[in-house]
Amino acid sequence: MSIEKKLDELKNKNHLAELGGGKQRIERQHQAKKFTARERVSFLLDEGSFQETDKLVVHQSHDFGMEKKKIYGDGVVTGYGTIEGRTVFIFAQDFTVFGGSLSGANAAKVVKIMDIAMKVGAPIIGLNDSGGARIQEGVASLAGYADIFLRNVLASGVIPQISAILGPCAGGAVYSPAMTDFIIMTKETSNMFITGPEVIKAVTHEDVTMEELGGAETHNTLSGVAHFAAENEEHAFSLIRELLSFVPDNNLEDPPEKETADPPDRINEELNFMVPDDPSQPYDIREIIREVMDENFFFEVQSQYAKNIVIGFARLVGKSVAIVANQPDHLAGALDINASDKGARFVRFCDAFNIPLITFEDVPGFLPGVSQEQGGIIRHGAKLLYAFSEATVPKITVITRKAYGGAYCVMASKHIRADINYAYPFAEIAVMGPEGAVNIVYKHELDKAKDFSKLREEKIKEFREKFANPYIACEKGYIDEVIEPKFTRLKLIAALKMLENKKDRNPPKKHGNIPL
Repeated sequence: MSIEKKLDELKNKNHLAELGGGKQRIERQHQAKKFTARERVSFLLDEGSFQETDKLVVHQSHDFGMEKKKIYGDGVVTGYGTIEGRTVFIFAQDFTVFGGSLSGANAAKVVKIMDIAMKVGAPIIGLNDSGGARIQEGVASLAGYADIFLRNVLASGVIPQISAILGPCAGGAVYSPAMTDFIIMTKETSNMFITGPEVIKAVTHEDVTMEELGGAETHNTLSGVAHFAAENEEHAFSLIRELLSFVPDNNLEDPPEKETADPPDRINEELNFMVPDDPSQPYDIREIIREVMDENFFFEVQSQYAKNIVIGFARLVGKSVAIVANQPDHLAGALDINASDKGARFVRFCDAFNIPLITFEDVPGFLPGVSQEQGGIIRHGAKLLYAFSEATVPKITVITRKAYGGAYCVMASKHIRADINYAYPFAEIAVMGPEGAVNIVYKHELDKAKDFSKLREEKIKEFREKFANPYIACEKGYIDEVIEPKFTRLKLIAALKMLENKKDRNPPKKHGNIPL
């Protein structure tokens, strides 16, 4: 065969691989408001940067007539490229080829780039759109899933892992995204579930739609499985790029920096009045966060789930920081089961990838209730306590108002190795709120009082003045400084600068036993 014919053969094979399941299936994909796997890779990565691997791989199945149905690529596009000039590895399931189903050969392609990503120390991004395991391959497809699961676990805390769910993701397929760091789902076109609506109806007699069972809204608001709900695929890709701008390539590097013209000594007098005088009046903690951060920008994560705690990324003098904050605007900022889980996982991610933690605290305690106690608030609350205690990155805490009881301890207090702890002058730090404390401390006096209400109000005022302030904690060294709110940005930047070379470590061990 001549050189020209060999070159033509290569071009033809590449063309067939790029055609995937064919023009008709590509058209059906577009009709479903979805891009093809190759289009997705092209839109996400820097133009012209994609380098494909295993483009001509085919499955090795010979049962059920599969030997006559071999398509180059076998239902997944794999390779590497760049995002904003940074190397990333990527796999995109191709729904036009066998419904994007996972085969042994398909899984081997994914495993190969995950292994290389670990060696290189670069993020791995999965674009999921698959009907699940390829039934015709039997246990080989299940083995392929397990091979991927193992890589997810080994890569956890070493390289960032991001999953975009852009179509169906069912059965065992959901466990790989579930073990990655962030999940982005597209509204109306994506879903995740272990068992589908038909199986559920047969077993439990419950009627439910795919969207209700495992759509983007369900997993962003109710289950907490997903971190972002994208309006469409373009929005999903922009979220991935934004997310990557805050995190490092691997656990041995520092997060990327971004130039800013925002002055480090910027002061806003309005900050002094953002926390209401009335301790029971709600306010939006995100307003304070945005006011303090570079360009007033805060990239919130899981914004629709467990709204009583706020998590996300921001920058101070161009450097990435992670924000964990109680939200007085929802359940008064009390910690419950879901908020504890949400906060704990985020804290552990940020600690693994060297992102400093800044905590804004306004917490009246743990949410009371039979459902919370029986649901395991003790165990779940302990996750957040464990995560903050274990973290060795720079940790700075600002108590904006309430810091009561065990929740005070949990929210990055000085006692669990927070480096710098600030409080606003109107912060209240105590075992419990004045109203509850008075009922206990002055019970006998109140029981004997002729004018119960008047005496109780007097004692509440006395208790608030004597104990519900930041100065007792300050006198004991539990608070490093009581600050005017308008200086919050300046103080945080100074503390971060001081902590740049912080070195802290945990005792040598295989791993701890977080109360899961």
